[in-house]
Amino acid sequence: MDKQQLLKKLEREWTAFNESYTDLSDSQLTEPGVVGDWSVKDILAHVSTWEEEALKYLPLIITGSRPPRYIQFGGIDAFNARMTEQKRDLTLSDILKKRDETHHQLIDYIQEIPEEHFTRETRFRHRLRLDTYGHYPQHARAIREWRAQQSKE
Repeated sequence: MDKQQLLKKLEREWTAFNESYTDLSDSQLTEPGVVGDWSVKDILAHVSTWEEEALKYLPLIITGSRPPRYIQFGGIDAFNARMTEQKRDLTLSDILKKRDETHHQLIDYIQEIPEEHFTRETRFRHRLRLDTYGHYPQHARAIREWRAQQSKE
């Protein structure tokens, strides 16, 4: 996969993720219970958090350094819970704005990276997949399943 193919895959998965909640009302977006006690708004904040983590640590990986392990936070689940709690009081508007800004920054960053980081499986590409196009479908699926359940009730 070259950089352009990767960017297309990333955007395809990003679009599918966004389509999973496109026509929901603000009250539906903030309703808890989509995944555990998370709302769609919480999921959006979570996805942005992982894009922020990619922006923070991909540059380290490019230079050959290793990002810190999430065990320092008590593991990934504890990190996710902590970050969700930190963002819980943000307005839906703030979350949507941050979602767009972070995603655009990530795309801009990826476009600047030399092609050799995309043509084979590297730690860079692995981290990018985990934090983005491999991550979005999990949450899109959860939102669609929640929506299907809501329509049955």
